[in-house]
Amino acid sequence: MSDRMDDPARQVIDIWLPDLARFAPDHPLRALLRKADPLDVGARGYMDGLASRFGLGGSLPAGSLTRELIVGDAGTDSWLCADPAWVQPDLNGARLLACGQMQLSEDDAKALAGSLMPLFEEVGMTLRVSSPDHWHVQLAVDAQIPDFAAPEQALGEDLYYHLPQGEKGRSWRILLNEVQVILHQHPLNEERRRLGLPPVNHLWLWGGGVLPASVHTALAHVVGDDLLLAALAKQARVSCAPRTKEAVSTAMPGTLIDLQDLPVDDIAAQWTDDLLALAQKHALQLSFASGERWVHRPWHRLRFWRRSGP
Repeated sequence: MSDRMDDPARQVIDIWLPDLARFAPDHPLRALLRKADPLDVGARGYMDGLASRFGLGGSLPAGSLTRELIVGDAGTDSWLCADPAWVQPDLNGARLLACGQMQLSEDDAKALAGSLMPLFEEVGMTLRVSSPDHWHVQLAVDAQIPDFAAPEQALGEDLYYHLPQGEKGRSWRILLNEVQVILHQHPLNEERRRLGLPPVNHLWLWGGGVLPASVHTALAHVVGDDLLLAALAKQARVSCAPRTKEAVSTAMPGTLIDLQDLPVDDIAAQWTDDLLALAQKHALQLSFASGERWVHRPWHRLRFWRRSGP
């Protein structure tokens, strides 16, 4: 087996960025692209991007991974993420507008979850508050779990198209409908509306499965604020640092820097100077969430004749 240091991922700093189409022609990162070399198309989207970097195929068991990271008791049970969410009714149905970032205190989370726990117990599941904004449902290891959509796939879209379908999904649709009824009536949501906060009127179930027996990656280090990224890094036994100016500016080859969740204007204003400085010292792989990838090496800055391109 070849040394892991020979892996291409160990020879570049992987900069994970939003969809390429979001970057305007005058965005400062376009200057790097014009001098970089294109690579084969890579993974598209958040979940596939994580799976490809950590050697996991199919649906990521985000529930067991994040439960293990936060609490450490995932064991061999099957888990679902059950993130507190805000669903807004409209003329054609209801849309998912926020998920897992509802600014809940620990007491508020326990009060809301407490009203739902008997409902889950009735159907043989256990609802657990892992942290105020991240809840989980514990199921039997042989439980049949539908292929729930990840939040990134459903944000802003009609809820109907992301509910479990068919007869097998009927019991889950009934459960989720009852969840909405209970949360809609909860007095805490009236208080949140009074304070100008969105109601917590839904639970987004996703990422079902058991903890993987092993997780492998060619990465040596990751920089990012994403919970599931941190959970995968822990299972792969690689270090994970919060996304800070120091962590980005001192990154070395073998590092993944996760910026894919940020607005492109924030990247231009807050991170481009650090990325341009890194590009003078190390090879960068610019990996866009839409799949396009380029590699920029320090000597590419001498390609002064390249003034047009992507």
